[in-house]
Amino acid sequence: MSNNVRKSNFGKFLLLWTGELISSIGGGLTSFGLGVYVFGQTGSAASMALVTLLAFLPTLILSVPAGVLADRYDRRLLMMLGDGCSALGIIYILICMMNGGASLLQICIGVFVSSVFSSLLEPSYRATVSDLLTREEFSKANGLVSLAGSARYLISPLVAGLLLSISDVKLLLIIDISTFVLTVISTAVVKRGIETKPGDEDKSFIESLKEGWNVVHSRQGIFLLILVSAAMTLFLGVFQILAEPLILSFEDSRTLGIGETVCASGMLVSSLVLGMRGIKKRYVKILEISLMFAGLFMVGFGIWENIFVICGFGFLFFAMLPFANNCLDYLVRTNIPDELQGRAWGFIGFLSQMGYVVAYGTGGVLADLAAKLLNTDIGRGAGFVIIVSGVCLSVVAVMMARIESIQDLEMMKGSV
Repeated sequence: MSNNVRKSNFGKFLLLWTGELISSIGGGLTSFGLGVYVFGQTGSAASMALVTLLAFLPTLILSVPAGVLADRYDRRLLMMLGDGCSALGIIYILICMMNGGASLLQICIGVFVSSVFSSLLEPSYRATVSDLLTREEFSKANGLVSLAGSARYLISPLVAGLLLSISDVKLLLIIDISTFVLTVISTAVVKRGIETKPGDEDKSFIESLKEGWNVVHSRQGIFLLILVSAAMTLFLGVFQILAEPLILSFEDSRTLGIGETVCASGMLVSSLVLGMRGIKKRYVKILEISLMFAGLFMVGFGIWENIFVICGFGFLFFAMLPFANNCLDYLVRTNIPDELQGRAWGFIGFLSQMGYVVAYGTGGVLADLAAKLLNTDIGRGAGFVIIVSGVCLSVVAVMMARIESIQDLEMMKGSV
């Protein structure tokens, strides 16, 4: 591939990435606003976790068929449909609030509907990155993708916290809805600029599913790395779902927004470094170190009820995540054929993110239970569960790096 083509493709990637950055910020506003709204209405970590679970579960369940669709049809068109139609659920919640307030059930319905359409996005987006870039550009691009993902934690909480001090959650929903238009436009421009690859319409849907499963399951190292990733997402999910009730137990929503932004700025620093330099070697070792320290910083995050200490450990925790995500993405992406990327990422997303389902389904309940057993408030209960999860994450990271078939992925990348 020539330098001109490579430069042109990276420019298209940047346009697509800009759309996803905007979408991430808008989604973060809604997530923050609904979290504060539900906690204010119920005072329960379990209720917050339920909303998060229903916003996440459809995307997980539908990721496998969405991955097959990404290899059979125009990936950019699927992204446009997913982004555009996912606004329907948010619009439903907004209408309910404008008619006197949204109940927990109505919020759950809205986020569920939005998530169903969003399920089309992730496999198509990841496969499109492979379409646009060369292998040498993957690591650099992964840093920028991590940066876009971190925007919902870095930019959104600060903006949402400030807006909630002068308005209410309805304003956040309106802003989120408006971002869908911009992301659809950016994807449409990219769609016009690249050729659509022929799909697999000649194969049955079931045959395509089997091919996706085989490419993931046939390489022991890839499959084990995905299972390890599922364990990692379990502990990371516990942190994500319990950080807000922990802070809200002794601070207000504005402080929460500022605190989340300070914590997530660790992702900004790491993502910028990766975006400029990338990672060249020792992916498994860097993955081990980043996840081990992420677990230790989780422990520090949950110990003290002090916003400054929490922000410090939170910053360090988030700084580790882009390194881990970059290594995981690279080790898997470079060992899967390009023509199977969509369906493979569907299965990879489904398996690796099962940990989030367990975390979102049990994290809030465990925090409420811990608070009751320890005879303390919900903040301390959440802190205790975060501490235990951090220890487990560090242990899993060390054990993962000792698996030989995972180490072989770095030596055999590119072979199938």
